[in-house]
Amino acid sequence: MPFGLNTWLTASQIASGTIVVSVVVLLLKLGAWAMTGSVALFSDAMESLVNVSAAVLAWFAIRYAQRPADDGHPFGHHKAEYFSAVIEGIMIILAAVLILHQAFATLTAGTRADLSAIGLGVNGIALVINLVWAQVLLRAGKRINSPAFAAGGRHLMGDVWTSAGVMVGLLLVLATGWHILDPILALLVAVNILREGLHVVSDSIDGLMDKAALPDEQEKIASVILGSGGGALQIHDIKTRRAGKAIFVEFHMVVDGEMSVAESHDICDRLEAEIEAALPGVHVTIHVEPDNKLEADGIEPPAL
Repeated sequence: MPFGLNTWLTASQIASGTIVVSVVVLLLKLGAWAMTGSVALFSDAMESLVNVSAAVLAWFAIRYAQRPADDGHPFGHHKAEYFSAVIEGIMIILAAVLILHQAFATLTAGTRADLSAIGLGVNGIALVINLVWAQVLLRAGKRINSPAFAAGGRHLMGDVWTSAGVMVGLLLVLATGWHILDPILALLVAVNILREGLHVVSDSIDGLMDKAALPDEQEKIASVILGSGGGALQIHDIKTRRAGKAIFVEFHMVVDGEMSVAESHDICDRLEAEIEAALPGVHVTIHVEPDNKLEADGIEPPAL
């Protein structure tokens, strides 16, 4: 089943595949536009042009994000994917502006598209290819926590719905002869991808601003602390942040002031191992404090 591709393809292979798929889809849509002169199909092709550029950006961003930490970037290069997603969102917005311009020009000039079954069929093939690859990207983005793949998948699904709407609208033009629907469809496409572009930019900026881990991830962390923190008196000031597919967790652990360094270190090792098992790719930092640092609020693991 094509959607299962993401279970064995690496991030780099999926990124490379996205470039190939986006180029093929763009050529098909440009062919459909050339056959018909439809401004609605032009708008569909412009969205795919953005996909090609975004796929290339994601390919570079994902390869860069996979670099190990170094002296200049001790926390790694994970945020590179967010920059790729921000640029993709901006390009989507620019494409929407270009489509709006073309649609208004067509309305003003009163030109008509030369619609044909072959042209619409070519665009339909592009739609199916996009649908399959969008699902691959969405599943891969979830599996490896990749903002670039998630953004690309959402955009491709938006492209799929856009193409479907355009196809239905142009079939209606063929059936009724209402050629004014062609530029109106293009305007609707522009509004839709403008909304998608703003959404992609907003999500990516959240990531660049060190957004906290997802609620279910935070629940897993709290559950592990409660279940595996035996020996500690209290855990408080838990903070999380996500950077691409990496999660950073830090908290304060209060222990008996008479406890040895070795004993408190054993608790830290146990907690780190259990949190990493629950959330692969997590980075845990624990600050150990004596019992005079107990706070009113915090998690109190059961005594050993």
